[in-house]
Amino acid sequence: MIIRKSREEIAKMREAGRIVAGVLDMLEGHIRPGVKTETLNELAEEYIRERNGIPSFLGYRGFPASICTSINEVVVHGIPDRTRLREGDIIGVDVGVVLEGYQGDAARTYAVGEVSESARRLMDATAESLRAGIEACRPGKRLGDISNAIQRTVENEGFSVVVQFVGHGIGKEMHEEPQIPNFGPAGRGSLLEEGMTFALEPMVNEGTYEVEVDEGDGWTVRTADGRLSAHFEHTVAITAEGPYVLTLP
Repeated sequence: MIIRKSREEIAKMREAGRIVAGVLDMLEGHIRPGVKTETLNELAEEYIRERNGIPSFLGYRGFPASICTSINEVVVHGIPDRTRLREGDIIGVDVGVVLEGYQGDAARTYAVGEVSESARRLMDATAESLRAGIEACRPGKRLGDISNAIQRTVENEGFSVVVQFVGHGIGKEMHEEPQIPNFGPAGRGSLLEEGMTFALEPMVNEGTYEVEVDEGDGWTVRTADGRLSAHFEHTVAITAEGPYVLTLP
């Protein structure tokens, strides 16, 4: 069942979303060659707790960090550690925050210094596919319209949509119904209604859509062919006026 939120609940999610956006903005100033991903994690957790938030990811199903840091061929769920960023890397950072019982969730992929033209195209296409998905978050449309808008945008640029991992409903819980694939036909699925809140998160690969989960840590997801992947995400509420992005600054 898709849980619809009241205006008051959406306002609370917006406050959690402001913290998420603040973390992502703050980290942008620290993402440069030589910085350890564990340093980014420490900075993020400090920022969240200073604003009375709780890192959603820390301890979630045993996840050991407050953010996910996914470098180059890592699609999602990269664990911060002593790895240092290098010139030309791209890094996806995923942040979740609980504030007064309500969740916010967003991700961005950043360039570390100067990156290749293909990496820049991948990042731009992924960000644009998220915008297309958000635009479809309107009463009267269907879940498949979101999925299809994302897929068409990605494939028109010659990239692949990850199919094993999907977006999701969000509210008091980080993961609520429904699952929101980043692919599929338009005009199908649940009817979109005011008060629904979704975390849309296209994960886009430079090469094949196939991915592999690290057997050692059980979390890190990599592209099967070792090529680059990008990830962008926003938490969005459906309102009578259209999509309301809750994780903007």
